[in-house]
Amino acid sequence: MLQPNSRLEISNVKANESNKILFHVIPILRTVCAGEYMASLATAEACDTNVALLSSGDLRVLQPIFQIYGQRRAFSGPIATLKVFEDNVLVRELLETRGEGRILVIDGGGSTRCALVGGNIGQMAQNNGWAGIVVNGCIRDVDEINGCDIGVRALTSHPQKSNKKGNGEKHVPINVAGTLIRDGEWLYADSDGILISKTELSVY
Repeated sequence: MLQPNSRLEISNVKANESNKILFHVIPILRTVCAGEYMASLATAEACDTNVALLSSGDLRVLQPIFQIYGQRRAFSGPIATLKVFEDNVLVRELLETRGEGRILVIDGGGSTRCALVGGNIGQMAQNNGWAGIVVNGCIRDVDEINGCDIGVRALTSHPQKSNKKGNGEKHVPINVAGTLIRDGEWLYADSDGILISKTELSVY
């Protein structure tokens, strides 16, 4: 998110047919959330300008194993973590709460035997103000999720629903795509990949 002293270089401002303003910002990607413009760092630019953080491990790059879903190709925000296995009761429970721009990162153990997120849950996440969902596992109802104004990453899709036992752990450290991820860290995602940062990165 933009810091108070952040500076944006904006060019080629124009109105489209529906009188919405399009901002062409480089290297910042713009996405729309709840009627407001939110800024998301370009991951390639973030890597180029934060070599020291990459070396120290305070900034990490997830392995490129995720497929892109949802209307937002670029999104960022603080992380809420969840560890489950073939059971999505806690997924729904968390996404029923106010997201306030957070991103739910689900360690589903990499299972490809059922889906942890479907169209109804995707719509719920959008309505409750979540910026995105990253699933180390599967989703379903792909067409519905692609219609939701959130960012979604998952290993692949699977038509079968998950178990409903309520097993799992919220807000615990998880290991996804070769990276340790902690509740409260920051995630930045775009078409190039996904970054995990110990703290919020500055936008200049």
